[in-house]
This record gives sequence, structure tokens and C-alpha cells, in this order.
Amino acid sequence: MSQKTSPAFVAASWIALAAGMIGYFIGLWRAEMELNEKGYYFTVLMFGIFAVVSLQKSVRDRMEGLPVTDIYYGICWFATILSIVLLVVGLWNATILPSEKGFYAFGYLLALFGGIAVQKNTRDNQAASRQN
Repeated sequence: MSQKTSPAFVAASWIALAAGMIGYFIGLWRAEMELNEKGYYFTVLMFGIFAVVSLQKSVRDRMEGLPVTDIYYGICWFATILSIVLLVVGLWNATILPSEKGFYAFGYLLALFGGIAVQKNTRDNQAASRQN
């Protein structure tokens, strides 16, 4: 039996995704770094969000008995871990203040969490709609 996600949790998930992404982007916009560095951090965020959404979908598909190949499932995990490692390596080597590094890390993690939660809510609400 599937239950529709509460509007409050749906809103909180979208707010988490938006807050993480917008905060991260504002930080990049205002940062005094080369454009190629900004592009790196932008790409890492986009890659990370895509990876976690794909991973969440794969996990959910497997839970529901839908076919997901082991190679795709493994790639999803690899991409998720790689995106986080790329951010950590980039921040570790960045010549920015530690407070800025923390800001980017927390914005990144909030955006990834928001992406996972939004995907989960979308899937839950679609399943609930199909049952009604």
C-alpha cells in the first residue's frame, strides 16, 4: 500500500533543493576565483544531483521489483561517490577561506539531499495516484 507524501514534506524537499542550489550558486557568483574554477564547481554540483537522483531511482526500482542491471546500479553508486570525492578534492586544494569551503560543502550536501527527497516524493506520489 502506497501513501501520498504530505504537502509539507514535498515543500520542505523542494525548499532544501532550492536553498542548497541557490546558496551554492550565489557563493560561486560572488567568489573571487577563475571562471574555470567556477565551472568546475558548477559541473560537480550538476553531476552530483544527477547521480543521486539516478541512484535513488535505481534503488527504488529494485525495491519495487523493476529490472535494474547490476552495472547501472554500480555506476550510480560510483557516480554518487565520485561526485562527492570531486568536491572534496576541489575544496581541499582551493585557495579559499575555510569558512567558504564549509559553505560550499554544506550547500552541496543540502542540494544532494533535496534532490533525493524530491525524487522520492515524486515517485511516492505517482505510486499513490496509480493505486487510486
